[in-house]
Amino acid sequence: MHFPILGDIVVIFALSVVVLFVFHRLKIPPIIGFLFTGVLAGPHGFGAVTAVGAVEVLAEIGVILLMFTIGLELSIRDLLRMKKAVLGGGGLQVGLSIAATLGIFALMGLPTSVGLFAGFLVALSSTAIVLKQLQTSAQIEAPHGRASLGILIFQDIIIVPMMLFTPLIAGAAGGDIGSEILILLAKSAGAVLLVLFAARYVIPRLLHSVAATRDKELFLLAVVAICFLVAWLTASIGLSLALGAFLAGMIIADSEYSHHAIGNVIPFRDLFTSFFFVSIGMLLDPAALAQRPVTVLLLTLAVLIGKTVLTAGAMRLLRFPMRTAILAGVGLSQIGEFSFILSRVGVENGLLGGDMYQLFLSVSVMTMAVTPVLMALAPRIADSLLRQKRTVEEERRDAADGMLVIGYGLNGKNLVRAAQAASIPVSVIELNPDTVRHEQAQGVPIQFGDATQDAVLLHAGVRAAAVVVVAISDPAATGRITERVRALAPGAYIITRTRFTSEVPRLARLGADEVIPEEFETAVEIFARALTRFDLPEEEITRWIGDIRADSYRMLREE
Repeated sequence: MHFPILGDIVVIFALSVVVLFVFHRLKIPPIIGFLFTGVLAGPHGFGAVTAVGAVEVLAEIGVILLMFTIGLELSIRDLLRMKKAVLGGGGLQVGLSIAATLGIFALMGLPTSVGLFAGFLVALSSTAIVLKQLQTSAQIEAPHGRASLGILIFQDIIIVPMMLFTPLIAGAAGGDIGSEILILLAKSAGAVLLVLFAARYVIPRLLHSVAATRDKELFLLAVVAICFLVAWLTASIGLSLALGAFLAGMIIADSEYSHHAIGNVIPFRDLFTSFFFVSIGMLLDPAALAQRPVTVLLLTLAVLIGKTVLTAGAMRLLRFPMRTAILAGVGLSQIGEFSFILSRVGVENGLLGGDMYQLFLSVSVMTMAVTPVLMALAPRIADSLLRQKRTVEEERRDAADGMLVIGYGLNGKNLVRAAQAASIPVSVIELNPDTVRHEQAQGVPIQFGDATQDAVLLHAGVRAAAVVVVAISDPAATGRITERVRALAPGAYIITRTRFTSEVPRLARLGADEVIPEEFETAVEIFARALTRFDLPEEEITRWIGDIRADSYRMLREE
């Protein structure tokens, strides 16, 4: 039995490996590599992909998983605190973008309906690309990251009314548009109430029961099922799949299992989002681009510069700092993936002709392609404009002055108590859901998660920790965690616990600054107490013990 999609997947993966390898050597961002892969494999390139519709379905799954992981990082309480960025920043950015585009089209003598629709297309930015870059560079928690997220949330919501208004401005709307909008608002309100109810009463109990089984496959299945169920429900009432996935993530974000869920979902998200970027590249016709290169270049620059200025201006009106406004403006300067969906509605209603549609695709893909580079250069752009010598790291809210404890057994519990008594910021990662729930009720800063996963470590604040203590009893996991902590936080001081002294050299090689073997620490303590009975000077006893520890307990290990 032959399945065309399997051949297409092989082509996409094989071609992506080659392209990304070359782009990695050239230090070009991976997203651009996926876009280029799409151009090569698509109908306007080698035509190697035949099941285009199936690839688009996989791309949609990628967007769903991306929005889901973003929702996991943002609880309902966080969203309420972001209302200034969502409503104020998003509303101003979209409004100013539409008004500016409409004005330019009017000066060119084009119909108002076309100008208004073009404003809809230009106003939207790429949620997938921007949030992917913010996550990769660990800037989602930075001021400009939060502001960008707020505006993107507003854009993802406003796309639905835009799709309803498009037939109206084209003069092809049927029925009462006002009643349709009221129905949409009622559906949206119902979706929000459903999210609040599920986040408070349903999901925490469900995930606690699943997590208590310690079955990773079951936990992953439950999390993905929640994601797609909520996305399907929102899509069935007329809202977008992406918005539903985002709401699903927010439901879990209010539970103690959000960080563990992120660690499990991220590999699948990265896999499927690659299909999204490839599918975008497949839309581009290089021949159409080659026919009007100057026009495409000028329009691309106009969109990038115009949206940067308008977005930054909107944020300044809301009294955001200038640096934050510039970074967010540069990040949101491209045309987004939802514009492609909206453009098809415009084509169906006669607002976007064939030549103009291909020009729109060329400019849109070009703005998306340069976005990773622009976001990487944005801090330098802001510094040069403001004549400041600051780095993105200086904008992070947390300095490296806290302690991260992995494992909340007896040792971990005592460490946390000591740290709190000394007023040292401390956080804990623990894999026992019952322990997490009980200790959270007692006010302990503890979260559920598998610390062998980078996402869990990052969301627990490993980069903000001066000291990381690995206090678990699993030797294999201890080694893996030590290695990942050293890679993610090169400046952290890592202390690991092990039951066996034979593990000391291996853990030291993996990056531990200090390894405490339980089997010999007991002997050292007995030795120290015995020596005190011989009236030896305390300084001499301390020196001997220090020598034993400094030599990795070699004296005790020798036979």
